Amino acid sequence: MTPRGRKFLVKPLVIAAFAATALSGCVSPTPDSTGRYVAPIGGAPVIANETPYSDALRCLANYTRTRPIRIAVGQIADYTGKYESDNSGHKVTQGAALMAMSALAKADVPLVERFDTSVAEMELKYANNKLITDDKQPGSADGPADYRKIFAGSIPGSDYYLVGGITELNFNIGSDGADADGGGTSTNSLKGTAGATLYVMNVGLDLRLVDTDTLEVVDVISYQKQIIGRQIQAGVFDFLGHNFFDASIGESALEPIQLAVRSVIERAVLEMITRLYRVPPGICSNLGTASDPLAEPGDRAPTAPPPAPVMTTANATTVESRNAPSRQDPYRYYSSDDPASEPSLRGQLNE
Repeated sequence: MTPRGRKFLVKPLVIAAFAATALSGCVSPTPDSTGRYVAPIGGAPVIANETPYSDALRCLANYTRTRPIRIAVGQIADYTGKYESDNSGHKVTQGAALMAMSALAKADVPLVERFDTSVAEMELKYANNKLITDDKQPGSADGPADYRKIFAGSIPGSDYYLVGGITELNFNIGSDGADADGGGTSTNSLKGTAGATLYVMNVGLDLRLVDTDTLEVVDVISYQKQIIGRQIQAGVFDFLGHNFFDASIGESALEPIQLAVRSVIERAVLEMITRLYRVPPGICSNLGTASDPLAEPGDRAPTAPPPAPVMTTANATTVESRNAPSRQDPYRYYSSDDPASEPSLRGQLNE
């Protein structure tokens, strides 16, 4: 090999050896005392998963505690049909029902499980075959006690259930961009580039609240939220004598799609619970005003139920006997502010 060849061969080998030595200091083929080959990067603490509506939901707990209305959450599916381009999965979360449960829990709404009852059904099967018990035999370390009894009416029912789906995912419904290039006219002059892009997409949700006894849909909400993304980049190219350099920097960010889904769900639950418990407008949130950071001018605010007609002595007995509710129903109108003390007037309103 000629001296010139050795000169051009030694330099890359030295660089490769230096890189290998540096990498060997990061990853070891021998695990350390903790059983790891390498310590993972990062160290962000676990924090609460909040949206702009979480505080308002917690505020509603002051009202939900006074009137226990049990709600179940059914299927809130992804109906967008959108998948990743590499077929690695769905574009939006498949856990919208779990987000709705968390939202209801923030408002301290009594929940009954209907989404995943596999464990309860299995234990019911064991109990039906007298194979499961809850206690140990008194005075015995491991002797089984009597088998678990099955009692009628031991599982509380729901008053309402929440179902729906994620129905929209629209990409790039609007975008703006700008690019610029500049530099000297000679071949070795400094040259530079810069560019920026903004684009907007959105996600939509449709939810409905259903009366479990009658299957009547008592409330429907359809909301959408826009999501913004941006890309910024800049670069420079220049010659320095017999050398040249080409450097570029960039930054891109997209508002989390799944967090946007959670925000839409929490806002829908907030409005439904506000109407369900007949919370006066503006107590915990003023939807459609500046106090809602995601509100738009056309959004509607939760409204109080219309005033009930005055009950007269002539029809009081008939209405009471015909429409006496079996449970508290906030979607039926009452003649006073205390729904627990007055009969339902829905039948009179429909006449």
